[in-house]
Amino acid sequence: MKLIDFFDRGASLGPEHPCLIDDLGVRSYAQVQAMTHRVANACLHDGIDIGTKVAVYSPNQSRAFEALLGCMRAGCAWVPVNARAALDEVVHTLELTDTELLLYSASLGHEVAEIARRCPALRRYVCIDADGLARVPALPIGHLRLDQWLDGMAETSPERDYDDDALAALFCTGGTTGLPKAVMTSHRIWEARISATLLRIPSNERPVQLIAAPMTHAAGAGALELMVRGSTTVILPGFDPERVIRAIGQHRVTHLFLPPTAIYRLLAHPQVGQGDYSSLRYFTYAAAPMSVDRLKEAITIFGPVMEQGYGGTELGTSACTLQPADHVQALAEGNDLRLTSCGRATPLTRLEIMDDEGRLLPAGTMGEIVVRSHCTASGYYKNPEETARAFAGGWYHSGDIGFKDAEGWVYLRDRKKDLIISGGFNVYPSEVERVLMSHPLVQDCAVVGVPHGDWGEAVTAVVECKAGASVGADALIDWAKQKLSNYKVPKSVEFRELPRSPVGKVLKRVIRDAYWKNAGRSI
Repeated sequence: MKLIDFFDRGASLGPEHPCLIDDLGVRSYAQVQAMTHRVANACLHDGIDIGTKVAVYSPNQSRAFEALLGCMRAGCAWVPVNARAALDEVVHTLELTDTELLLYSASLGHEVAEIARRCPALRRYVCIDADGLARVPALPIGHLRLDQWLDGMAETSPERDYDDDALAALFCTGGTTGLPKAVMTSHRIWEARISATLLRIPSNERPVQLIAAPMTHAAGAGALELMVRGSTTVILPGFDPERVIRAIGQHRVTHLFLPPTAIYRLLAHPQVGQGDYSSLRYFTYAAAPMSVDRLKEAITIFGPVMEQGYGGTELGTSACTLQPADHVQALAEGNDLRLTSCGRATPLTRLEIMDDEGRLLPAGTMGEIVVRSHCTASGYYKNPEETARAFAGGWYHSGDIGFKDAEGWVYLRDRKKDLIISGGFNVYPSEVERVLMSHPLVQDCAVVGVPHGDWGEAVTAVVECKAGASVGADALIDWAKQKLSNYKVPKSVEFRELPRSPVGKVLKRVIRDAYWKNAGRSI
C-alpha cells in the first residue's frame, strides 16, 4: 500500500466522519479526500513529477494537513518544515532536499519572500490559506492562492503509478548535534511503521488524536499512522497548556503525544487538576527522558494511560515501548528503575547492544543501541558517507548508550556525544539530570561537561526553576550529594532558560559550545 492508501482506507470507514478539526471548523473525510484529489490534480497539471519534493511550511492547521495528503496522492515526497524553525535552517532544509514546490501559510509571507531570494530551485509557490484570512498582503508575483491553483481541478483521484520503494517523505533530523540531515523513508517503510503503530497501540474504537506539538514531527506522523482507523485529528495551532486541558475533555481525546518538556508545563498549570481525562487511552511521551517523579504525577492526574516510545527520525514512532500496563505494574511493585526504562522492543523490531568493535553484547552490558527493522529509514538523502556510517552492517547505529536486561527491558543512559569523562570516570548526564529533576523546585535541567585543567571535564548543571520558585546552587549540589557518587555531583550550577529546538528538545550542543569555544575545541 502507498501512504495515501491508508488514508483512503480510513475514509472508507465513514466518509462523513470528522477527519480534521481546527479553529476554523470540522472537515469530514469526504471533504478532505476531495481536497486531496484536487491538490493531486493541480500537481499533475503543473508538471510536477512523481518523487518531486514538496514542502509544507505552515503552523499547525487543517489546511496544511490536507495539502500534504494531496501531494502524497500525487506521488510527491513530503518535506516537513517547522514554522518555528530559524530561517537559515528552513533554507538549508529546502536546499538540501532539492524542494521544488512550497505550500505555505500567509502568516509566513515575510519569511517566504526571503526564501524565494535564497532558494532558486523552488519553481512554484502556493499560499494555502490566503483565501481564508481577513488581512493578507498582496502575494508576490508568481505566487498563487490555493483557490487559484485548484481552479478547475477535478475532485476525482488522478491515476499515478509508482513503486512502493518510491520516496514518500524526507524528514530532517532535529539538528541538536549539528546541521540537519534528510532522512529518506519510502512508502514500503511507512507501511511497516503503520503496522508497528497498530501493534503498539491497539484499539477497538475510532481514535481521537490531539496534535499540540508541531505536526511536522512525531505528532503529525502519529496522526497519519492512525488515519487508517478512521481517526479524528484535533489540531491546535501550538502547545498551550490551558487549551490542551480543555480540548481533551471537549473532544473526548483518546490519543495524545507530547515531549516531556511540554508535559512538565502541563503538570505545572493551575488548571491541570480540573480537566476531564476519562477519554484518554494513550498519552505518549518521547523525544527525551522523563523524570520519574513527574511521570508518577502524570499517572496520578491523567490516569493509567502513559506510554513511552523510544524511536527517532530514522526509526519511526518507536522501536521500544513502555506500555500503560507496564507503568501500572512498576508502580504497584515500587519499581522506580522500571519507570526509567524505555520499554521492550516492539514486535517488528530487533534491538541489541553493540560495542565499538561491532560485537553484540550480553544482557546488562552498556553499549550503543542498534536496531534492525523494516521501519528503519533507508539512509540520508545525498549523503552516502553518513548513510554508510549510521547503517553499517545492516544495523541502524543510534548513537545512544544503554543496556538491555535479561528480560529485554531497555535502559537508555545517554547519547555518545553527551558522555562526560571527569577524572577518568564516565558520567552519564541523564543520571544526574534525573536526580536534579526530582527536586521539587526544578522545572527542567541539562548537564554537560565543561573544560577543567585537572579533571579534563567538570560536571556542570544548567537549571530552569519552576515558575515563581528559586533554589540556590549549593542546595541543589547538596541534594545531588545525597543520591549520587561524588564524581557525578555537579561542580557548579547555573540558572537560566535552556535553549531548545522548535520541537522542544534541549540543545546541549549550544550549551556545551558556549563553554568550549575558548578552550580550543568544540564538542
